[in-house]
Amino acid sequence: QVQLVESGGGVVQAGDSLRLSCAASGRTFTLNMGWFRQVPGKEREFVANILGPGGTTYYLNSVKDRFTISRDNAKNTVYLQMDSLKPEDTAVYYCALYRGGTTYLSASYSYWGQGTQVTVSS
Repeated sequence: QVQLVESGGGVVQAGDSLRLSCAASGRTFTLNMGWFRQVPGKEREFVANILGPGGTTYYLNSVKDRFTISRDNAKNTVYLQMDSLKPEDTAVYYCALYRGGTTYLSASYSYWGQGTQVTVSS
């Protein structure tokens, strides 16, 4: 069993930064992880992931130059540094453990955290 706990969300103004953390416990083996986000009434949207021993990263195009995903294997923690935040980044952000398959599909992830709210005001 794997447990994922997100933290770091909050209310900020446009242009500000936030760093989300996702602490993993249980049978994680390798931290192949992704971040998704969801707003009410919409599908959960892929944001970024970090995969493999080398930590290859992938990003949603609209966040590619503003967000950075990273991981600390010693701490079993994955981070999402979010800079230059925009109101359209407002969502609940979830981390998830990648299990295989198409990397930007939520079905490719087997365990999910409870989510952390990010609100960006204009």
